[in-house]
Amino acid sequence: MKLEEEIKQPKFKNVQQKAVLNILFTANWIQNLQRELFEPYGITGQQYNILRILRGQHPKRICAYELKSRLLDKNSDVSRLLDRLIGKKLVNKSKSKTDKRAFEITITPQGLALLSEMDSLINTLDTRVIKLSSTEASQLNGLLDKCRD
Repeated sequence: MKLEEEIKQPKFKNVQQKAVLNILFTANWIQNLQRELFEPYGITGQQYNILRILRGQHPKRICAYELKSRLLDKNSDVSRLLDRLIGKKLVNKSKSKTDKRAFEITITPQGLALLSEMDSLINTLDTRVIKLSSTEASQLNGLLDKCRD
C-alpha cells in the first residue's frame, strides 16, 4: 500500500519529506513484525541484535563498550539489556583481564541455540518484508547508504 494511503496524507512538502516519512513508516512496520516474531522467544529486538553480534564474534569475547558501538540503536541501555540476557542465561559477562574497569561479553550455548532456532523465521521474515529482487535490494541498500553519507 502507498504511504499516502497508510497515513492518510495526500500531499507532502516535497519528495524528500515523503522519502523520510516513508523510511520511518517502513522501519516501524518492520520493527512491529519483528516484535511479533521475537515475543514467543521472550526477547526484544535490541536483545536479538546483541545476540546476533555476539554470535558473529563467537568464540571471542567482546567488551561492552565495543558491543554498544555496533548496535543498531546507539541509545540502547546496554547494561540493562545485558543483565536481562544474563538472567535468561543467553550471555555471560566477566571482568576484562586487560582492563579491570571493563567487562567482556560472550554468548552462551543456550544463546546460540536460540538464534539457531530463530534463523529460519528471520530469513522468512526478511524475504516476506523485502519484496524486491536481489538487484532491487542492492539498489535500495546503496540509496540508504547514500542517505547516511
